[in-house]
Amino acid sequence: MSTSPSNAPAGTRSAEDIVRQTQVAQSPNGICYAASGENAIDASDLERLIAAVPHNIAGSLERKAYYFVPLAIGEGESTLISERYDVALSDRAVCHRNLNLGDSQCVFISTRLMDDKFSVAFEFYINVGHAFVERAGVSQDFADLVWKQVEAGARGETSLDAYDFRRQALVRSESDTDSTARNSPSQRSNNKGNAKMGAFTSIDEKAKTNYLTAAFSDAVAIYLLSLYIDVDYYDLREREYPLLAPQALAERLRKIADLFPANPGYEFAVYYRRRT
Repeated sequence: MSTSPSNAPAGTRSAEDIVRQTQVAQSPNGICYAASGENAIDASDLERLIAAVPHNIAGSLERKAYYFVPLAIGEGESTLISERYDVALSDRAVCHRNLNLGDSQCVFISTRLMDDKFSVAFEFYINVGHAFVERAGVSQDFADLVWKQVEAGARGETSLDAYDFRRQALVRSESDTDSTARNSPSQRSNNKGNAKMGAFTSIDEKAKTNYLTAAFSDAVAIYLLSLYIDVDYYDLREREYPLLAPQALAERLRKIADLFPANPGYEFAVYYRRRT
C-alpha cells in the first residue's frame, strides 16, 4: 500500500468505470465490497472491518456494494474517482458518494480524505447504520430505553442530528422559554440537554420520530465501530453539541448488542476508566 502522494497530478475515472473494472468480494455476512487505488486501509483490515457487521444487520444491505477508494468527487450528477491522493482533488472530495445503477446502489468511501483506520471505519458504519434503519425501522425496545433517558434528563447526544431533533421534540411553554432567556449564558449552557420532561408542555411527535431514528442509527454505528476497533468514547466528541453521558450511551449500546449479537471472532464490552 502506497501512502505517499506523487508530485504528478492525479487523474480521475468515472465511478461507472470503477464498478465495471473492479472485482467485488463478498464477506461471510453477505456484504459486497471492493477496494480500488492507493487506499488508507489494507486488505486484511478492510476484510475485518466489513465482517464485523452482524448478520441480522448485513441482511438489510442487499443490492448494495461498498467501494473503498482514495477520493470520491461529486461533479453535479456525476461521480469521479481519483485512485491516489491528490491535494487539489482532496479539496473537492467528499467523505462518501452514492451511485444508483438500476435497482442497486454503489457507495464510494474516500479513504484518503480521512486517512486513518478509525475515521474510515466510522464513515462506513455510519452509512451502514443509516441504510439499516431506513430499511428496518427503529426497534421499539431501543426507542423505549432512549425516551426514558430523555424523560430523566440525560445530558448530550450521539450526533448533531439527534441533538437537534431531541430539542425540537420537547416543546417548552412560552413562560418557561421567557424564563430561560432571562438566565445568564452560563446558566443556559448548564441547562442544555439536561432538562427533565416536567419542563416541557408537549411533544412534537414528528421531531420525536426523527430523533429516535437518528439515535438508533447512531448507536448502531458506534456499536459496529466498537466491534472492529477499541474506541475511546471521547474520540467521538464534536464541538457542535455535548456528547451523551457515558452511562446513557453504555445502556444504548448494550441494548444494541442484545438486538444484534456480535459475529464469531468479535466481542463487545464496555470498560470504564478514570480519565487523567
